[in-house]
Amino acid sequence: MKTALITGANKSIGFEVAQQLLQAGYYVYLGSRDSEKGEQAVAKFKSQGLDQVEVIQIDVSNSATIHTARVELGNKITSLDVLINNAGIRGEGDPSASFITPKAIRDVFNTNFFGTIEMTQAFLDLLRASDAPRIVNVTSGLTSLTLHSDPNWKYYKFKGAAYGPSKTALNAYTIALAFELRDTPFKINAVDPGYTATDFNQHQGTGTVEDAAARIVKYATIGQDGPTGGFFSDDNNPETGVSPW
Repeated sequence: MKTALITGANKSIGFEVAQQLLQAGYYVYLGSRDSEKGEQAVAKFKSQGLDQVEVIQIDVSNSATIHTARVELGNKITSLDVLINNAGIRGEGDPSASFITPKAIRDVFNTNFFGTIEMTQAFLDLLRASDAPRIVNVTSGLTSLTLHSDPNWKYYKFKGAAYGPSKTALNAYTIALAFELRDTPFKINAVDPGYTATDFNQHQGTGTVEDAAARIVKYATIGQDGPTGGFFSDDNNPETGVSPW
């Protein structure tokens, strides 16, 4: 049975990703910053007969919890097939470039960028032990510098100095890691789930969590002939799914 670890999986898109992977026959380790909320999520799955799931307490902004989670998971399995770096925050306060505080930017980067790097490096040895390791870094359509420079883009006015840039940096890390591991079985991609109605945006998004999760699961389960080092967004490019950087 293939295994998957998903951060921020106790609700919203992460929860739906876990559900779709469970339905596909994966054993899911549900990463949750709050272990009680994680257990509640697991209970929901088990009430549906989806019992190949358990909680791993992880706060990606806290190095100690990442280390503890790695030790805990290493005591359970010898290889990991899929890592989905889903956990992320929008940040607090005015996001405009002239008013946002450096601390606010650091807080967002600590979770969305540095936390993802720590997660990836901590679990890389377990992933290397898989025959077909997959890493999906959940990004945003708002990270495209090309589109942010196009006044005709539908999200042209949606600019900020913290969330978007943190995910743009994550895209750059995705490219670097995929290149480093290009001659291995790894497939590593950045995937935009789309503008989805969740707590993250006060349910203002236009997409569903089911569709958002399906986009992520697609790249978490791609075959060996699939892409690596790509940035995929159906929202930015509905025809091919390939987003400009």
